[in-house]
Amino acid sequence: MLVISSEASEAIRGIVAAPTIPDGAMLRIDSEPGNGLQIGVVVEPAPGDEVLESDGVELAIEPTAAALLDDKRLDVAIDHGEVTFTISDQASANGAAPVDD
Repeated sequence: MLVISSEASEAIRGIVAAPTIPDGAMLRIDSEPGNGLQIGVVVEPAPGDEVLESDGVELAIEPTAAALLDDKRLDVAIDHGEVTFTISDQASANGAAPVDD
């Protein structure tokens, strides 16, 4: 299952708390053929989405994206107010050497 870092949780909380975002909104990750993974704000998850709750935030994940992210970690980098979400292997994010399958 995707792990959300505490820093990513804080960034998500800040995004959905913005005055222009409807109450109860959440971020959603989906996969688009040819474009990779996309992240955006939605009012509710789409039918079939997996909803991950972590550190007080909810994240909707489209089923194909959920399968791709099963052993990954969502993190964030913030540079001059610009938020960039990053995906890494859970093992390498924890300081362990990546495992080859």
